[in-house]
Parts: sequence; structure tokens; C-alpha cells
Amino acid sequence: MLIGATGVLGRAALGPLQAAGHQVTGLARNDARAAAVAAQGIDPVVADLFSAESLEAAFRGHDAVINLATRVPVGGKLIRQSSWQENGQIRVLGSKAVAAAAKSAGAGILVQEGVALVYADGADAELDEQATLDPTGPPRTSLLAQQNAERFASEGRTAVCLRTTHLHGDDPITRWILKGASGRGPSYFGRKDGWITPIHPSDAGTAIAAALNAPTGVYNVGATPVRKQDFGAVITSAAGGKKARTLPFKIGFLKILARSQRVVSTKLTEATGWKPEHPQIATDWFPRIG
Repeated sequence: MLIGATGVLGRAALGPLQAAGHQVTGLARNDARAAAVAAQGIDPVVADLFSAESLEAAFRGHDAVINLATRVPVGGKLIRQSSWQENGQIRVLGSKAVAAAAKSAGAGILVQEGVALVYADGADAELDEQATLDPTGPPRTSLLAQQNAERFASEGRTAVCLRTTHLHGDDPITRWILKGASGRGPSYFGRKDGWITPIHPSDAGTAIAAALNAPTGVYNVGATPVRKQDFGAVITSAAGGKKARTLPFKIGFLKILARSQRVVSTKLTEATGWKPEHPQIATDWFPRIG
């Protein structure tokens, strides 16, 4: 069962899951969304994400549940705390219902999405899964979802929690950044000598499929870390801008984006053999804009 099949991560994961021989169904919250799930080429199942009873019926007969449900705001909404409320409810209440229902329905594997933004600013240090956390602001709900998933892992069941780094490709947030970088907007956030760890959506998708073969635990998902000034140069070039810029102020979620995070994904590679097919960020990651 794939939850969030029509989102950026869900669309990226579907092909690799099917290529690995998995029969995939997709959760839909109503009949209208069921049509969108069916358009992905998979069978939809209608259920309420916040009702363990409803989800249990939907999960019966499934060996694994992959929860990729999010509702991340884009653009100026990023800095407004109120814009993150729905995403918080999905991550906290939704993940709790999903974990309980998956257990009751007899699923053996639960994969829970999460974000590497939970890590504190690491300066130049590499950040593995044991790195210091700073779960303030919206990323905190990612840790709460992880805790819900971990309760599933007992009696032979497996819970895999992924901490995905900055998704950059043909996705809403990247298109917003590209649009700004094409003019006088920022192409990155934070200090130019800080680190950012990007990941192409297609590589996040193959990591999700690989996670079905991982032991219980937390795993980072990222490509090769890069200095923010170099990341900004690639973004600006892809956008057709003239100069890479950052923001001189840090408020709300932008303060979190300004962290230096040199995230490594060695643990997932060692556990499953997964490696990104796009290890280095490049202009061909991004769509044309304008």
C-alpha cells in the first residue's frame, strides 16, 4: 500500500516499486482522489488517513505499507506557521493511525517518510543518523511520525524511517526557487560556505523501494553534499539568472533551511546496496522555467 501516491515522492517511488516486482495499490481520501491515484496506473483504495479502523480495512492483504503522505506549503507560505498545520496533522495523527492500522491488518513492513532537516546545524561535520538533532519548527513532526512508526516494530515486524534531504528536480518548491533565482531572488539559504545535501526525486524513489529490504531503523537519503555557494551557482545557471544570491535574514522556516547540513547516507547503502543515479547536482536535474 502506497500512501501519497500522487505526491512528488509517491510518483517517484511507484516505478521502482513496480520494477522490483511489487504489486502496488494507492490510498485515496475520497472518490475524486481515487481517480487521480488510478491515473498513476495503480488500483486505488479509499480510506480515511486519520481513522485506524478505516485504514485497517484498506490495509488487509498488504505485506507492506509505505507512508509518504505530506502537505508541504510552497513559496511565501513556507514562513507562516499556520501554513504547516495540515502537514503537521498528517505527520503526527495520520502516521499514528497508519502504524496502528498496519499492525492490526497484519502488514509486516512499515516505511515512514521523514526529513533530514531535523538535524542541527553541523557546520563542516558529516551528519549520519546519530548526529545531533534540533527538532524545532515544522521538522519536529517528522520525529513524532518516526516515533509512531517505531511502535510498529515488534513481534517480527519491520519499521523503516527515512530522513530525506532536500528534494530538487521537477517539484513545486524547486520551481519556486528557480523562479526567484531567474531574477533577483535567492538561489539558496544560509551562509555560502555552509553545506546542503540535495537529492533528485527519482533517487528518493529508488531509496523508498530499497527501504523495503532494510532492517528496522532510521536511514538518511541524500546524494553528495555540496557547498551552498556551489549549489546556488547550479540553481542560478539552471534558472538563467545572473548571480547566485542568499537571504540576509533568517525567519521562520527559512532559518531552518539556512542550516549547514552535510548529510551522509552510508547506512542505507550498506544495508540495501542503494546508490543515487544522480550523485552530483547538475543543471539537468531541473525543468525549464518561464
